[in-house]
Amino acid sequence: MNPYLDRLQAYPFERLGALQEDITPNPAYKPVALSIGEPKHAPPRFVLDVLADRARLEIDLCAYPATKGTLELGEAIAGWLQRRFAVHVDPEKQILPVAGTREALFSFGQAVLSGRADALVVLPNPFYQIYEGAALLRGAEPYFIAARRDQDYQCDFQAVSDDVWARCELLYLCSPGNPTGINLGMETLGWLIEQAERFDFVIAADECYSEIYLDENEPPVGLLQAASAIGNSNFRHCVVFHSLSKRSNLPGLRSGFVAGDADILASYYLYRTYEGCALPNHVQAASITAWSDEAHVIENRAIYREKFLAVAPILAETFDVRLPAGGFYFWLPTPEDDQTFTQRLFAERNITVLPGSFLARTVDDENPGKNHIRVAWVAPLQDCITAAQTIADWLGA
Repeated sequence: MNPYLDRLQAYPFERLGALQEDITPNPAYKPVALSIGEPKHAPPRFVLDVLADRARLEIDLCAYPATKGTLELGEAIAGWLQRRFAVHVDPEKQILPVAGTREALFSFGQAVLSGRADALVVLPNPFYQIYEGAALLRGAEPYFIAARRDQDYQCDFQAVSDDVWARCELLYLCSPGNPTGINLGMETLGWLIEQAERFDFVIAADECYSEIYLDENEPPVGLLQAASAIGNSNFRHCVVFHSLSKRSNLPGLRSGFVAGDADILASYYLYRTYEGCALPNHVQAASITAWSDEAHVIENRAIYREKFLAVAPILAETFDVRLPAGGFYFWLPTPEDDQTFTQRLFAERNITVLPGSFLARTVDDENPGKNHIRVAWVAPLQDCITAAQTIADWLGA
């Protein structure tokens, strides 16, 4: 067996299951799951129509899909990147379709990392656990940068020493952040791109929450957009990951893309020809329609915004509530240990949230996720309002 498998930690939801397995929740309350970031809004009807086209399916299911995807899909993605981030991306050399960002974020690490014993992968803390798994299973060492409450949950990248950057082979970013909801600005991204140029490492920017944001007039900045702004029009050292899961409420479609540095993607393409994760042709056809339409994305964003503005005043009576600049999570400080809080809330009110300590690692005796919970507002509006009121009343009592 791969010896690095022993370094992997249990996934957060496995740990959550173990935390709650001996608890019988109060049956007087309807169960509400606010722990998993699985979109529950209705998928676009026009995507379902494509998937239900029997004549197309009879053709598409009888052919192996190409790893690079169809030119039509590449052009649809390039068109969306141009409209959304004002960047020009070559659909044939700078875009690869992938089976969702989770698969790609992991496999990208396997393709990019050298296997050197002293290699570092720099990542935020707390973080999406796939980043750590990608590093560990390639023999690299994760280097965590804490996103602390007293720093407004911003990672202090500039405090990282040159020695660390010199050993860094891959930097994972997540903006908007999971779980903090923090966006990285143009200045920060530009500085990181200059560091990547200086120390020759790759930036992998997880931007799968980029289309869910609070202020319609201030969409989150993208890595390719920042690269272009500082004259790096070829996106050297820069790769972004996007998905239809959150943007279009299509998590089951498993459709996304990677875009950026053509040289990096050429090597990643070679890796993917062996990995065998080409998107099925009917999924590509459905994806083209989703990337080509923005009306359903604006509507989806409005639904989340309505939920945020409805639950925030309720929870503000008992929590330090900060509306997320992006994404659909509230990252809430708890009045007691986060795991105990999660157990009690489940037992007494039948509401499931995720302990923040499960999403972070302890470094120098500090776990920046401790005494926080992540709340995913993916349930219907009224369920979210009821859950928020139930939590507030429970804490007040």
